[in-house]
Amino acid sequence: MKILVINGPNLNMLGIREPAIYGKQDFAALEAFIRSSAEELGLSVSLFQSNHEGEIVDVIQSAYGVYDGIVINPAAYTHTSVAILDALKAVGIPTVEVHLSDIQTREEFRRHSYVSLVAEKTVCGLGFEGYRTALAYFAHAT
Repeated sequence: MKILVINGPNLNMLGIREPAIYGKQDFAALEAFIRSSAEELGLSVSLFQSNHEGEIVDVIQSAYGVYDGIVINPAAYTHTSVAILDALKAVGIPTVEVHLSDIQTREEFRRHSYVSLVAEKTVCGLGFEGYRTALAYFAHAT
């Protein structure tokens, strides 16, 4: 099973940006964790990160017919991007939404997710482990 993992804006700043919320490990550590988790689960994984909404839309569209699932942490675009929602709807690829922090316990504006309108599952507040949970969802899908 081939899974595309998409990380949105500012996730490349992990370890620097608000470590009390997002942790002290850097983005390279997150990517290594995702690759290791995918390998343990017998999944093939491709990783993508962008700070640009249009690039995220482009990679979602290019996933059509190529990937069996998408794991996405849209970061700030969670709360603002109808374009990402529409791209996910257009390709119809099963999607799991991931957030390092628990967006439901943070500022009011962070509690709304456009992506959750299409995601089969949302995983919040587990840090890096949330990505393993998302990947396991696909690994154990029947």
